[in-house]
Amino acid sequence: MKELAHLNFDALHSFTVFADCMNFSHAARALHISQPALHVKIRKLSEQLERVLYRRAGRRLELTEHGELVASFARELRTRTAGFVERLHTGTDGQPVVLAAGAGAYLYLLGPAIQHFLRKSAKEAPPRLLTLDREAAVAAVRAGKAQFGVAPLESVPDGFESRKLASVGQVLVMPRGHPLAAKRSIKLADLENAQLIVPPADRPHRQMLALLLQSAQVPWQVAVEASGWDLMMQFVRLGLGVAVVNAYCRPPMGTVARPMPELPRLEFHLFHLRSLELADAAGRFISCLLDYRDAWKGSMP
Repeated sequence: MKELAHLNFDALHSFTVFADCMNFSHAARALHISQPALHVKIRKLSEQLERVLYRRAGRRLELTEHGELVASFARELRTRTAGFVERLHTGTDGQPVVLAAGAGAYLYLLGPAIQHFLRKSAKEAPPRLLTLDREAAVAAVRAGKAQFGVAPLESVPDGFESRKLASVGQVLVMPRGHPLAAKRSIKLADLENAQLIVPPADRPHRQMLALLLQSAQVPWQVAVEASGWDLMMQFVRLGLGVAVVNAYCRPPMGTVARPMPELPRLEFHLFHLRSLELADAAGRFISCLLDYRDAWKGSMP
């Protein structure tokens, strides 16, 4: 490996802009330089690091594994540099905390923590919130596009640190007058021939539920396909069927929720790269999320 004491930070910044769009024309325009000049910057960075940073896949470009690492490092360096300069002038880093999480987590798990963080950090930049599913949230944190992610994890990815925020079961939501509403809990067998409101066929929740019902030899029918817990529960309220949703959801007026203990619980984790410095705003943000990790239980019916 060549001596890296004089690593070209301008080239790192240029590579980050290119990595964000994977298009030389767009990146050069954003950097106000020519495409040949951008090619030269990235080629020299690749030569200095002795690693291939991107490749062509058909008609598109994609980062290599080493390219992903360099882009992540460069984004972190850009954020920390901007924070350092801001701190020199104002006494605070001024850089927003960036969180990636799913819509359900924002709607039902994270609201009280985010509100508390905003109150405690009123003089600082508000957090940037990215709405991403589990795979995309992990990818965003790995790439340095987000500092933190919240999602249900079965295992902690390499290079990450993780802290459990919530263990969430699953419930059946149904109209108050439904025959199953009299039960204290619901078994898979109780759903025989049920009209179920479910997510689209490619969604993990739908696939999990279908597999478990098939394994239990329980026949069922699709009443409606809907994306998002709120829409699914709205269709329940309208009388179109019943729905299995996460237990943190608040059933709408005229419906009830009953636990389904046979279904797996979702273990929601707060995760970040092991290299992340947890000082200042980042440290306060983690403290708020952990302090309010059980707030969602107070809203359960």
